[in-house]
Amino acid sequence: MLRDHGRYAYRAITDRADYTWPNGARLAVYIGLNLEHFAFAEGLGAELAPGGPSPDVLNYAWRDYGNRVGAWRMRDLFDAMDMPVSVLANSVMYDYAPDLMTAFRERGDEIVGHGRTNSERQSVLDNSEEAVLIDEATKTLTYAEGTAPKGWLSPWIAESLDTPDLLVEAGYGYTLNWCMDDQPVWMQTRAGRLLSIPYPQEVNDIPSIVARKDSAEQFADMIIDNFDEMLGQSATQPLVMGIALHPYLVGQPYRLRQLRRALTHICAHRDDIWLTRSGEIHDYCRHDIPELIA
Repeated sequence: MLRDHGRYAYRAITDRADYTWPNGARLAVYIGLNLEHFAFAEGLGAELAPGGPSPDVLNYAWRDYGNRVGAWRMRDLFDAMDMPVSVLANSVMYDYAPDLMTAFRERGDEIVGHGRTNSERQSVLDNSEEAVLIDEATKTLTYAEGTAPKGWLSPWIAESLDTPDLLVEAGYGYTLNWCMDDQPVWMQTRAGRLLSIPYPQEVNDIPSIVARKDSAEQFADMIIDNFDEMLGQSATQPLVMGIALHPYLVGQPYRLRQLRRALTHICAHRDDIWLTRSGEIHDYCRHDIPELIA
């Protein structure tokens, strides 16, 4: 027998209970906007080009463009299109760019826990250190927003064997770490159920643009094609489509123009879909249809 994670059992997507999203929609669509800050001259960080000897000014400054410029341009885009957003926030953002966090709070956007900083991975920490990381990030978000975050995305999608247990023990209701499905799935933990909401690793600008070197046009086409296909598939079963974005990538002017094209296509179908936030998906699954979720 192969080692198993023990979090959920296999169940084909063709063998699930049927339900609908609010207003009879069959496809829920949300944007996961990653607001991240990085340590200078140490730790992890995405690269535009191979970094040289420390300090790697090229890549640090490229990432910082996202907070100084790109995220503000994206805020304006979301405003113009009247699109809700789930903001996946490193807790250090409240110290580094508090006005940026205020700008998204004032839009009414959801703030999702995203660790302390993307300079670190929680998967390399021992149990007590990881619990401290989650606790510190959660307390910062709760103090700043006046309410505890419902959801969590680990920096670099990095988990230890205990992460789902620690999240429930810290009060979280859902995770975005697992990308194994197109529907929400209940996961088992030692402290109760945790909802896994689909978060994309394909319709995600880091794997697309950083890893595969896709162009701005290719990434926009990917969003459109994925949306059109899932909208058709949702005729027979409810689905969730997430779009994962980072301001230092799609906040660059030429990529922002292509992102606008893709989001305009989605918004043209807003009467046919549930354009929402991940936290609202969690609330609906937990309170309205809990026993219908796989």
